[in-house]
Amino acid sequence: MKPFEDSLGLEVTEKHEDGVTIEVPIRPDLLNGQGVMHGGVIASIADEAAWQALEHHYGRGKYQSTTTELKVNYLRPLSGEKVIARAVVVRAGKTLCVSRVDLFDTEGRLGGLAVVTYMLLGEKTRG
Repeated sequence: MKPFEDSLGLEVTEKHEDGVTIEVPIRPDLLNGQGVMHGGVIASIADEAAWQALEHHYGRGKYQSTTTELKVNYLRPLSGEKVIARAVVVRAGKTLCVSRVDLFDTEGRLGGLAVVTYMLLGEKTRG
């Protein structure tokens, strides 16, 4: 069984000095009853974008981590072909890391913004 986040079809399309840009195709199974991206899916995209930004910042697979806080402001419905999320690592501390994620529709309109806090649980052990 694959992890939930793999079901989103997320792709890191660009790596920046301060974070990453990801894209998620908008599919019928990710929509709500109004025909736009479901709010829970948007929150999941923001969470995953922040994690991808941290992995890029520290080096892939270096730390175990978990989300400790996630706040999303939904500004407009997200629809079209894909959601584009730009995640920026705002603060990377020894224990807590804060990222901001801006979520855009296919037309480049800002549909939401999120602040995501991760806790580093320690370095991953290599076995």
